[in-house]
Amino acid sequence: MILATGATWGICAASTAAVIARPFRWPEAIWAVTGAAALLLFGLMPFPAAVGAVAKGMDVYLFLIGMMLLSEVARAEGLFDWIAATAAIHARESTARLFALVYVTGIVTTTFLSNDATAVVLTPAVYAAAKKAKADPLPLLFACALIANAASFVLPISNPANLVLYGGRMPPLGQWFASFALPSLASIVVTFLVLRWVERKRLAGSCCSDVERTPLTTGGKAAFVGIVVTAIVLLVVSALDIELGLPTAIAGIVTTLAVCAIARSSPVALLRGVSWSVLPLVAGLFVLVEALDLTGVIAWVAQAIRTASADPVQASLVSGTILAIGSNLMNNLPAGLLASTAVLQAQPPRLVVDALLIGVDLGPNLSITGSLATILWLQAIRREGEDIGFWRFLKLGAVAMPLALIAALGTRIVLG
Repeated sequence: MILATGATWGICAASTAAVIARPFRWPEAIWAVTGAAALLLFGLMPFPAAVGAVAKGMDVYLFLIGMMLLSEVARAEGLFDWIAATAAIHARESTARLFALVYVTGIVTTTFLSNDATAVVLTPAVYAAAKKAKADPLPLLFACALIANAASFVLPISNPANLVLYGGRMPPLGQWFASFALPSLASIVVTFLVLRWVERKRLAGSCCSDVERTPLTTGGKAAFVGIVVTAIVLLVVSALDIELGLPTAIAGIVTTLAVCAIARSSPVALLRGVSWSVLPLVAGLFVLVEALDLTGVIAWVAQAIRTASADPVQASLVSGTILAIGSNLMNNLPAGLLASTAVLQAQPPRLVVDALLIGVDLGPNLSITGSLATILWLQAIRREGEDIGFWRFLKLGAVAMPLALIAALGTRIVLG
């Protein structure tokens, strides 16, 4: 039994490390799936348990499918180029102003369309804006990555990890705002100030605002309408406490088919541009967490939370911080699933649960593999010919994440 437990932990640790390091520069999904397959091959996990783990992520898969379709159809119809030119024009030759515009746009996108949408929808547009404005793209790309997590608890729909942590049973919007409105504001402001200070030299120069803005095509306008309608639909279904995955997938599919019909283009060519590898990546991560659960890890975590909850303030600080760091070791989606299962067993005070949510949402700003949004962001910038290594991101995240986490957790504790 001890040998099997050690082997399970070893495979999960090795698989997670490979997802982070990407040996041979192979995609992250290969390593997550390989780890899951190894658990089955060596008899460390029953096949039905693995199937059940994959099924737990169904709502997340559907959500991602919808968002990736919206992103690809918008890119194909030139919506990104139009947004890029608009941002460059309104920057009025100020790189710092362009940075602020990108950050505000990221807040809006994350709040109403989720942090994954910021990664896959906004990031390519921002890269195009930097090229049009002849500005250094790195500070603008970092703004997309960090705001995707810093603003991801403004609304329940702002992050799929929120769905995972609360197990599909989201708090009412009124209660959500009471808990997270001010902590979200603290997170957003502190992250902006840190990023603006760290990148101050790159943002000191001027940029070009005299750029050509090609009018949106009918297909581009239809894609924009589809994105807006999707945001409205997600707000409504969130208020009605309905799972977000299926409505998002339907909205993405309908928008794709409508735009292809208007533009008289084939959806097959568009589908080839979607980063489908993210789906097996997420599924593999869910299997790894389920394997850890079978070794008794979650029961141990639940007992630790239950014991610590005698002092809710201390428990919220400790648990939120541990989960923030842990999210970077195994990605925040499976970490949120682990925490969710532990919370169901421990039944801690609301303050502790809220701190866990802040940790699982904001913690991934520490490293490049902390959240699915950041992995999607990395894939998006690689498609544009850019790449940012693990250590380069960590240098920024090691400053931005702890300060924002302290601000958000501190604000939530003051609220009581």
